[in-house]
Amino acid sequence: MNHTFVHRYEIDSSRPTVGSALRDIALRVLAPAVVLFGLIVGLGFLIVGPLKDLPWENDLSKSVAAGRTATMNSITAVWSHIGNTEIVIGVCVIVVAIVWWRTKQWWYAIIPAIAIAAQASVFVAATTLTDRKRPTVEHLDPAPPTSSYPSGHMGAATALYLTFALMAQRIETVWLRRVVTVVCAIVPLLVGYARLYRGMHHLVDILVGLVNGIVCALLAWNYLRRRTTGDRATSAVREAVSR
Repeated sequence: MNHTFVHRYEIDSSRPTVGSALRDIALRVLAPAVVLFGLIVGLGFLIVGPLKDLPWENDLSKSVAAGRTATMNSITAVWSHIGNTEIVIGVCVIVVAIVWWRTKQWWYAIIPAIAIAAQASVFVAATTLTDRKRPTVEHLDPAPPTSSYPSGHMGAATALYLTFALMAQRIETVWLRRVVTVVCAIVPLLVGYARLYRGMHHLVDILVGLVNGIVCALLAWNYLRRRTTGDRATSAVREAVSR
């Protein structure tokens, strides 16, 4: 990923006004999210319509369910819970508060909140319209009132932990930065596997949730206009990369 993009808030740490930040969110997050929503809904209608709900996916879910064990049932219960709404919101609030306190930069600290809010908006609207049924296997988690497509757990976990991974690039201790980055990359994958294993989503539901989370995280990271060109930007990037 481009170093200028990753370190854009270090290159330009100037404080925006609340009004300009809100305008940037509307133009650089909400407007693209509407396009993302349209694409996800269009694919959903294609799946439940002409593609006849992709019957091979249900066969895959049955195959996965047939291999369940008591140990993996317990392990995946933890992984699945990581993507629960209350957990995602709670972790987000704690991290936002800590980052705000440490950096004194509210416009930087709120990025994870923007990411999960955008993801949730796309997810709720898309799942309501598509109304795809969940796999016909035993569901090991309580089924929320939303449909199977796309996976909200996967989208929320991806949006949240990808923004954490981007934020982690500020960590100066190399080994710690790498460990945090790897953990943040792995967490959404564990959530996605758990949702498939526990019969809560089809594979495509999880993959589209992943895409939703990635796109919303990148939109949130890019939400604020920053000056990332010129000599100052070049020096800032070199300093960040050399850490």
